Amino acid sequence: MSSETPPATFRTGIGASEADSIMLLGHDLATDLLGKISFGELAYWLLTNRRPSDGQRAMFEAVLVALADHGFTPTAIATRVTLLSAPESVQGALAAGLLGGGSRFLGVTEDAAEFLDSVISALHTMPVGDAGWDAVALDAVAAQRAGRRFVPGLGHPVHKHGDPRTPVLLALAREHGQYGPHLALFEAIGRVHAGVLGRSLPLNGAGVCGAVLADIEIPLGIIRGVALLARCAGLLGHIAEEQRDPIAMDIYTTVDRNTDYRPT
Repeated sequence: MSSETPPATFRTGIGASEADSIMLLGHDLATDLLGKISFGELAYWLLTNRRPSDGQRAMFEAVLVALADHGFTPTAIATRVTLLSAPESVQGALAAGLLGGGSRFLGVTEDAAEFLDSVISALHTMPVGDAGWDAVALDAVAAQRAGRRFVPGLGHPVHKHGDPRTPVLLALAREHGQYGPHLALFEAIGRVHAGVLGRSLPLNGAGVCGAVLADIEIPLGIIRGVALLARCAGLLGHIAEEQRDPIAMDIYTTVDRNTDYRPT
């Protein structure tokens, strides 16, 4: 009997390569997938280990479009000035922008999904109609206020009177049969929060994207990754534009020339 220890194995169901083939999710990449599925469908499949329905695919791809870019946000600025410092490192510039995806930018998508899901998970029965959801939303917003916590998905630094993405994504979810409890609760929060907070705030695009992703069954722990996947395309666009028509040096020199130096 051999006393040799068997070699370690490392299991994955994602992908593997052999001399003449590449397997991805149990399919031959070259013959079964190339030219036959969209990148959005593949990304959903990779995250959930199942192919999306047509409606789920449509909403997943709509979220990717909605979160791709929002102008000169801190993530885009970080990408551009990093490229200025290291123009040979596209990956470094891209990573710099992605590292800035947090609680104020991009991370709200995850925070909103987790907040909405925590409220829904605590319910004994699903509410019926707008009145039922409004009652749940009222309690949820009141609890956040009592705990001096923000309601994720409420407010926007630019779109003070309404985020243009929000009504479109809500309409698309209904059109594609993907309007679920997370979106219902999110809309209800939009209707009732002013009575609790004493002011009216818009339902922002990051929040509605979080509700959409939760309703199409993206695991909560990976939702921020979907926002980063979307923003990756936008940041690559900023890199390409910076290479064509640079502004990062202007950003740097403006800050440098207007430094208010105050030794302590």
